[in-house]
Amino acid sequence: MVTKSTLKKLAKEHGTPLFVVDHDELRRNYAEFKKYLPRVQAYFAVKANSLPAIVRTLYKAGASFDVASMPEFMIVYENIKEMPAKQRQDWIWDKIIYANPIKATETLEQLDQYKPLVTFDNSEEIKKIKRHAPHAGLALRLKVPNTGAMVELSSKFGAAPGEAVDLILEANKAGLVVEGLSFHVGSQTTNFENYVQAINLAANIFKEAKDRGYKKMNLLDIGGGFPAPYDASVKPFRELAKVINREIDRLFPKEVQILAEPGRFLVATTATAISKIIGKAVRDGKLCYYINDGVYHTFSGVIFDHCHYHLKSFKKGATQICSVFGPTCDALDVVSMAENLPDLQLGDLLYSENIGAYSHASSTYFNGFPPAKVVHVNQ
Repeated sequence: MVTKSTLKKLAKEHGTPLFVVDHDELRRNYAEFKKYLPRVQAYFAVKANSLPAIVRTLYKAGASFDVASMPEFMIVYENIKEMPAKQRQDWIWDKIIYANPIKATETLEQLDQYKPLVTFDNSEEIKKIKRHAPHAGLALRLKVPNTGAMVELSSKFGAAPGEAVDLILEANKAGLVVEGLSFHVGSQTTNFENYVQAINLAANIFKEAKDRGYKKMNLLDIGGGFPAPYDASVKPFRELAKVINREIDRLFPKEVQILAEPGRFLVATTATAISKIIGKAVRDGKLCYYINDGVYHTFSGVIFDHCHYHLKSFKKGATQICSVFGPTCDALDVVSMAENLPDLQLGDLLYSENIGAYSHASSTYFNGFPPAKVVHVNQ
């Protein structure tokens, strides 16, 4: 764990805003995932944090990768260049899944040479894949319950259970191979029942496909959603893993390969943001701080990820409820309306922990303010 003294030292050395990534924590999270879900191969969801150094650390630890765009694919590809070309091609087939169910034709044409595993969830996508990426293997994305997830995904993606086998047979008739099924229970899912229902639904579709003559499926991708421990209300990962293991072992024989797409779980706790107070005012009797990072930058998850990040001070003292605003001129740039902070001065530092997922990855240059500088520790 990166100490407060180390954070202050890094801020003094590099300036602010700063985004500090702890690779020891990254390796610990990956090891915990593998410990409690030993049968599941972790395909890191690159969209959660696409920094190349994170990809390299996870690759060395044994992870595979879930990508959702060609730039993400190339981040992974460029960071495994030490492999011989043939070995890298085999690795791509086995260790990268292109898990965006809807793909542009240009993307499919670029992907085809790598013979990737891709997801789909409708008839039009079958036609596109057949025409533009006929060498791809397919996984059918199912619509499953997202009850209680922080970010719901089922309204945008997923084939209805009633049409699933028809789509599998349609792809097979087109000359494509459907390797298996995939689903996503929603991001930051604390409702474990979502996994139970989704795994059981997938097992039923495996059986229906087999009954209707399709026996080529040997893969199940249980997606992401594994919750990060943002606060004490999130149950330990080992408890969710126990539920998932029970259902997988009960419903799927050992020859079926189980994949997952953890993103937030692997990277959320690995990063800390450090910002500097650049303004201070009292408005309607409430103390307001303005910092040099905001929702267009590291705190983008406040808007895009429905996530609240608490800010802490390096200084002690009596606290009061404060508002914290970002540096841009946009009124949307509100980091928090209710933070317990002491009376601080211009130039003082604040830090926010557990901010490694869906944060820096969404940073912009809005208003001309650049993203926070990234510093990696314990690589």
